[in-house]
Amino acid sequence: MNEATLLSTPPRGHAVAANAIAVASGKGGVGKTWLSVTLAQALARQGRRVLLFDGDLGLANVDIQLGLTPSTDLAMTLERDLPLERAVATYRPGGFDVIAGRSGSGSLATIPGPRLQRLSDGLLHLAASYDDVILDLGAGVERNVRHLAAQCGICLVVTTDEPTALTDAYAFIKLANGQQHRGELRIVVNMAGSPAEGERTYATLRKACESFLRIAPPLAGIVRRDPHVKDSIRAQSPILIRHPGTKAAEDVMALARNLIGGP
Repeated sequence: MNEATLLSTPPRGHAVAANAIAVASGKGGVGKTWLSVTLAQALARQGRRVLLFDGDLGLANVDIQLGLTPSTDLAMTLERDLPLERAVATYRPGGFDVIAGRSGSGSLATIPGPRLQRLSDGLLHLAASYDDVILDLGAGVERNVRHLAAQCGICLVVTTDEPTALTDAYAFIKLANGQQHRGELRIVVNMAGSPAEGERTYATLRKACESFLRIAPPLAGIVRRDPHVKDSIRAQSPILIRHPGTKAAEDVMALARNLIGGP
């Protein structure tokens, strides 16, 4: 099996971490990393042990949004062939653990197939120590992104009402479905003007999936547009800490409860 095959199609019978949740998008700018950070804290507030993994290989920025400076990051563990556990840092204000990446790391952006597989195996092993593992994936439909998404029991595809976001979200779903993604694909509509607008955006994407792919990914949640999001990102402080009672914070808390089946 050559490297291209390894990356484009998961091995038959490959392991899937049922408690891993990938956060993906067809394009950048839809709030994917912010959602990953906020969802990790929302799940931690439900009393769950949570790991947030920065899987944006090459353009990682979870540590920037949290104001973290980890002593060991993902790139270092791969360069020195260290156990993935060595890169785990605790974000105490949020009550969850983090594995940070390294922004601008060409070695991660072009990680070869065998090393990517070792990374996946390490992540699956580490997932057994947590209730939930959140993977903030890179934007786009590259093979590395799809390979990591395929290891997860749930993949949240984030979109907004912008036509380009919807088109690229559909492209991601199409490719994931084509490679027989074993996890469940669900939709999150972010930056919606209202719940009704979010429902209409979801209906547009669902209709395209039903018409051309014969699948209907369910709606996982709608997150309303909220000016407090930009403020929390600038302050490098999660919105559940800086602005806990705002619309977006409440919506992500509802998303977390929906994912774990809570009240």
